[in-house]
Amino acid sequence: MSGLALNSLWAGVALVLVLLSAFSIIGSTHVSRSFYAQLQDLEARRWYLEEEYSRLLLEQSTLASHFRIESEAGSALGLVAPGHDQTRLVAK
Repeated sequence: MSGLALNSLWAGVALVLVLLSAFSIIGSTHVSRSFYAQLQDLEARRWYLEEEYSRLLLEQSTLASHFRIESEAGSALGLVAPGHDQTRLVAK
């Protein structure tokens, strides 16, 4: 092979390698951007779930408060605290 044909062959190989490299960079950039978009969606979902969890904790603490339980027991079940005449002290 002559020197010109060999240089032309190497130039063709180099061109193919450069094109393969460029397409692989384009592909990896696309995958990276899609992963980043998915990350953004998951982070937004996480913030929403954290806010909802905080609201539920607040609601739970409100529903479980001593005053509310006592008032519900009195109104819904008709329970009242016993008076002194209804209380007995049992010695051991």
